[in-house]
Amino acid sequence: MKDISSQPKLSPQRRKLLKTLGFSAGLLSINGCSGITKSLGSKNYNRPHSRGPFIAPRISKDKIVRVIVGLRPYRPSGFVVKLEEYDNKNIIHNYGHGGGGISLSWGSSALAVQEAVSLPVNNAAVIGSGIMGLTTARLLQDKGWNVTIYTRDLSRHSVSNVGAGQWAPTGVFEEGKATKAFEEQYKYAARISHHAYQNLSGANYGIRFVENYYLRNEISPPSYYLRELPELFSSIKDLEPHQHPFPVPYVKQTVTMMVEPATFLRKIRDDFLVTGGKFQIKNFTQLDEILSLKESTIFNCTGLGSKALFEDDDLRPAKGQLVLLPPDPSIDYLTVGGGSNVTYMFPRSGEILLGGSHQIDDWSRNPEKEVTERIIEDNKKIFDNLRI
Repeated sequence: MKDISSQPKLSPQRRKLLKTLGFSAGLLSINGCSGITKSLGSKNYNRPHSRGPFIAPRISKDKIVRVIVGLRPYRPSGFVVKLEEYDNKNIIHNYGHGGGGISLSWGSSALAVQEAVSLPVNNAAVIGSGIMGLTTARLLQDKGWNVTIYTRDLSRHSVSNVGAGQWAPTGVFEEGKATKAFEEQYKYAARISHHAYQNLSGANYGIRFVENYYLRNEISPPSYYLRELPELFSSIKDLEPHQHPFPVPYVKQTVTMMVEPATFLRKIRDDFLVTGGKFQIKNFTQLDEILSLKESTIFNCTGLGSKALFEDDDLRPAKGQLVLLPPDPSIDYLTVGGGSNVTYMFPRSGEILLGGSHQIDDWSRNPEKEVTERIIEDNKKIFDNLRI
């Protein structure tokens, strides 16, 4: 066996040479790796909120976990908040928010509770346990009311739980059909609601800030809420082609809030119960059944149910179809637009949500295969061609 201790010692010059060669090899290795990374995609874009790179979600039909449908309560002239008297009963309406129910919830419910300011604080009934029913109930509790929520379905089965969750009061009314008075009411509700969500921001209520990119294939005016309420969004900017990775010519950037409906509804429900609220399962099919309740002050938050219960002929269903894929925590931005129809991608903690559709006067609750295929294809076309 060789005695390693007998090996000749390296001269200082040779040791220096080997050290230099090793260092140079390391540099070559690092440069080689960086070249590979760049080819796989690591362009640096200046992002307003996230500190990470853009990563494309993996979108394909074989990754579909579930397809769901919800019917939004849409009124072209806008949502209804008003007090109506029926003999010895006061009914305060809070319904018809279209695609903006989650975004407007706290603000519209504050308007509804304000309608009761001249009434004696006592017991109140809230009809409906979706986002409007729960936020109305919580605000009433804060004013000292004892509240019972009467509902056909618990919150997890409501239309609100099918909502996408981006804070953006969109699809609420049709410009030209709403009055100026309504537009002011809408803006007031949006500001109040935005402030309330900011106060609740964090994992506990499922609310976080996130970048949103509006993708357009042609020049078009921004949505009403971006034009009229820019102060509720930060980092608003029209991007040049070299400033973003999306395969469309026109991109507007904002930072907004993302509300996880399941988390938020569950937490507000728990807050309601802890504060002494009660649920009672009951299905109302006609107005007389509502008027027979023991409470003299009743808040109507039945959404689309108000069409039959209160003969609101202006209330129409707007069918929305969503495709759910497995979650991907590396996706940290939202996109809206860029497809052949209603198109968006929202990453949530439990899934990636792809949308969508806005089918007015469609009462069907069944997913449509062709809509699912279009949603997948529109989103796949965007993210397969991301410049990263």
